[in-house]
Amino acid sequence: MNISKYEQRVLHALAQGGRIVHRRDEQGRINAVDCFTREGYVLTDCTLSLFQRLRRRGLIASQGGGPYRATRLGLASVRSQLDNR
Repeated sequence: MNISKYEQRVLHALAQGGRIVHRRDEQGRINAVDCFTREGYVLTDCTLSLFQRLRRRGLIASQGGGPYRATRLGLASVRSQLDNR
């Protein structure tokens, strides 16, 4: 699967335990998203269009209205990266 650098960065943060929190407008549509790492930092690379691409491809999903997390397909699609700690 062909995944861009920004999609790869967001999926890597989600694979390490991060989450995407979404906000809805009056009609019930998602109008804003925030990607949080497992440490609680905000990842600014996650935009609404990037979120929609990841969701359309089935790489992220939400369970019971909760935050979005990486699916099994998303975890398999992410390339392994060294953790810079």
